[in-house]
Amino acid sequence: MKIKSYLSLITISLIISSGFPELTAQIPAPAQNHPIALKGGTIVTVSGETIESGVVVFEKGIISYVGVNTDLPEGTRVIDASGKYIYPAMIHARSSAGLSEISGIAQTVDLVEHGIINPNVRAQVAFNAESEHLPLARTHGIAVSVATPMGGIISGLSAAMLTDGWNWEEMTLQAPIAMVINWPVMSNVNIRDSALRELSDAFRSARQYMQAKNAAGEKGVPYHRTDVRWEAMIPVLEGKVPVHINANELTQIQAAINWAEKEHVRMVLVGGRDAGYVLPQLKEKNIPVIVSPVLSGPSRPWEEYDRSYRLPSMLYEAGIEYCIAGDFSPAYMTRLPHHPASAVAFGLPQEEAIRTITLYPARILGIEERMGSIEAGKDASLIIADGNLLELSTRIEQVYIQGREVHMHDKHRRLYDRYRTRYESLTQ
Repeated sequence: MKIKSYLSLITISLIISSGFPELTAQIPAPAQNHPIALKGGTIVTVSGETIESGVVVFEKGIISYVGVNTDLPEGTRVIDASGKYIYPAMIHARSSAGLSEISGIAQTVDLVEHGIINPNVRAQVAFNAESEHLPLARTHGIAVSVATPMGGIISGLSAAMLTDGWNWEEMTLQAPIAMVINWPVMSNVNIRDSALRELSDAFRSARQYMQAKNAAGEKGVPYHRTDVRWEAMIPVLEGKVPVHINANELTQIQAAINWAEKEHVRMVLVGGRDAGYVLPQLKEKNIPVIVSPVLSGPSRPWEEYDRSYRLPSMLYEAGIEYCIAGDFSPAYMTRLPHHPASAVAFGLPQEEAIRTITLYPARILGIEERMGSIEAGKDASLIIADGNLLELSTRIEQVYIQGREVHMHDKHRRLYDRYRTRYESLTQ
């Protein structure tokens, strides 16, 4: 993506770090170099039973034991978690964090590429490891954020990024996650038809390209020059990579479902504000839904005020695979657990709500083998909290990302300490 964005961002970072030392980025946590045991806490495994007064042991970034009691490896550091709750770290299934820093400064925003068909755009290579949004995300328990490009019809390829690390290579958990498609507004016929022609032409060209590449080398068939746009679409056409289709309005969703079936691609509905009106169709076609956001009002004058709040429970009761992504803007990443918490108030079971930001996004995103629950063999990406993860009053005391003990400092906490000190100095 745009080289000038990096150069401008470096310049801005130098200015900020030289003039305001309290705002400089924190050093990433070092790799785990000795076994750690979290002992005595309530372990919310998410995938199985909750374990009271349990033990979680992890070595070299991987969970080695989850249970009640075990012999600890030599040199284990034991952390007393009595009275605390241990959760799997949260996953934000759709965010612009790392791709957008300050909306008013164009050089710090690398969300949209030129043109409307950009299947070859890779979100991970534009990811800013020094973003101020990432410390906030990780200290609030988010270990993985899916960097999602936007703009045009085919925006590019999203990537699951860790929220701690030195650079984008270190922080890439898995890429690509999906190809992002923005479904056009259906009410404007001219815009709709033009966009859908572009989309169909792109997929037709990609299929022709794939056939030509597969035939290259056969007798009498010349070599076909590589085209990075259509090359990026081959995993989608082969069914290895899904398409995440951003669609909210009912006719958008219906048209997107029909198109995905016609093109024989794996569809995940993203946004899905009106998904509650097509539950049987989503169930029949086995289409997962990434709900984003829950904290929203009705879109029509005649709709119930709580329509968006009830959508997760509607999907749950219909037996449709889904998860909750929360807000797209990185400034609101810390509100991620507030979305399922609000859904609990409107019928979603509490245990189910926690899965919507841990286990369920891991399944939909294809990272379940490493993330989403507390199980032996998975990454040691964990949260220690002093209460229920969905409660506003709960304080996250420590976060581990792949066994690394995250520094629990961010801009909010630094400013809190700054102004608390100021207040204390005035009251003495």
